[in-house]
This record gives sequence, structure tokens and C-alpha cells, in this order.
Amino acid sequence: MDDRIPAAGRTIYLTFDDGPDPRWTPQVLRLLKQYGAHATFFEVGVHATEHPSLVRQVRQAGHRIGNHSWDHSDLTKLGPTALSSQLDRTATALGQPLRCVRPPYGAVNKTVTNAIHSRHQHVALWDVDTRDWSKPGANAIAQQAISGAHPGAVILMHDGGGDRSQSIAALATVLRNLHSRGYQLKSLPTC
Repeated sequence: MDDRIPAAGRTIYLTFDDGPDPRWTPQVLRLLKQYGAHATFFEVGVHATEHPSLVRQVRQAGHRIGNHSWDHSDLTKLGPTALSSQLDRTATALGQPLRCVRPPYGAVNKTVTNAIHSRHQHVALWDVDTRDWSKPGANAIAQQAISGAHPGAVILMHDGGGDRSQSIAALATVLRNLHSRGYQLKSLPTC
């Protein structure tokens, strides 16, 4: 079950997975600031532990943070104890109460959904996958985001998990295009 976000005027929700990353996250933050945009960052616990100052920078810039598991495991393949560990260790590493979880790969089942809801948190998926993780080129990434844009869209991009130079180049184009079309770019209200 995906806890869907209602469409709200000309609002789009940008989301970034797999950070924080000391090379890519600051570049994402600079671009978002340049366009007056906000986003939600779904952070991996092990990376948050390695880069706590980046977690603080994301928060201080006014963005929201969600749980993306401890080490990017497929939560549907874990038993209850391991699943709880993935969620709880990451929540501790991120340092404040979290309101949403994005399971890696968008992989959910009843067990995962129940574990998230039992923590009074929301499942936060997406409806526009830029496929930037496959490194198809900045133009292809930007086109995926732009063509999928609609009021209430939740756009998935990445600020960690490998070389994100194409994602950064695409983000500049996406922000420019959506801004010129009158969209407001905000953090997910459920996070």
C-alpha cells in the first residue's frame, strides 16, 4: 500500500534516494536553493552515520528527511527482526522522529507496510521514476521527469549510490523547466 499524496495545485514533490553523499548531496542542495525548491531526501542509515553533517545540512536547508533503510536491503526479503533493525537503526542514525519510509526498490508487502505503519509512519513511493540510477544520460533523465510532471507528481531521483553526475546535470534542466511552467517544488507533506 502506498500512502498517496493528494494533488495540490501546481505542486510537484521532488525526492532523492540513497544519500547522503559528500560529493552529490551538496550539489543537489545548491541547485534546489537556486530555484527556491524543496525536496524530501530518503537517506540510507549507514551513509547518514558516515556523514552526519550532511544530514544536518539537508534539514537546515528546510528539506525533509525520510528513512530508506540501513543498507538498502530489499525489506520484503527480511524476517521481522532484521526488518525492524533496518528501520530502527536508520531512524536512530537520522536523529529525530521520522514520518515516512521509502522501502528500497519500492518493494513492499503486507509485512513491510505493517512494520512501517506500526511506527506511525507512512510508506512514501513515487509515480515518476527518472531511472537516473541506470545512467541513461542527463537528457533522458530530464525528459523522464519533465514528461511525467503533473500536479501532485512524486519524482524519484538519486543523490547517492554511485556516480550521480548525470542526475545533477538533469536536475538543473528539470528545475528550470518546471519552474518556468509555474510548478512549486516542495517536500512531501507526509514526511
